[in-house]
Amino acid sequence: MLTGIAFRPLLVLLSALLPLSIAVSAPLPAPAGPVLLILSGDLAHTNVEDEARFDRAMLEALPSRIIETHTPWHRDKGRFEGPLMRALLETVGADDSEQVRIRALNHYEAEVPVADFRRHDVILAMTRDGEPLTIREYGPLFVLYPFDDHPELLTEAIRFRSVWHVERIIVP
Repeated sequence: MLTGIAFRPLLVLLSALLPLSIAVSAPLPAPAGPVLLILSGDLAHTNVEDEARFDRAMLEALPSRIIETHTPWHRDKGRFEGPLMRALLETVGADDSEQVRIRALNHYEAEVPVADFRRHDVILAMTRDGEPLTIREYGPLFVLYPFDDHPELLTEAIRFRSVWHVERIIVP
């Protein structure tokens, strides 16, 4: 029989492991609204067969950031908001990936190193100045880097990684 003193370390261990087991086994909820984004490939958490599909509400529920920045594609500085790319990858269990392939509605694709998302607060912008991004305004989803905070990001390579009209992210 375990004494109170011997039993305490076991309780501490179990209480530490319980949240981890719940987080690992928690399924990704199914989208209730129109799907804005599909992730596929090497994912630990999916919700429709082997894909992770997100509607607007699911994306809005992820940890997000506001980036106030100029971009190479806009005349004026904008206030962009959306989920952090690293939070999105953590949600589907793909945060240890080396790179992702981001595909736009027009089938343009860019390979993006996941290290970018760890190093900078890169977001999947959903709004500009409080308004949802339309297709005319590079939406509904736009991979956006914090250009004004980090002028060194204004390179051709980063511009090619800043995919707009995002529809899918593939994790190889």
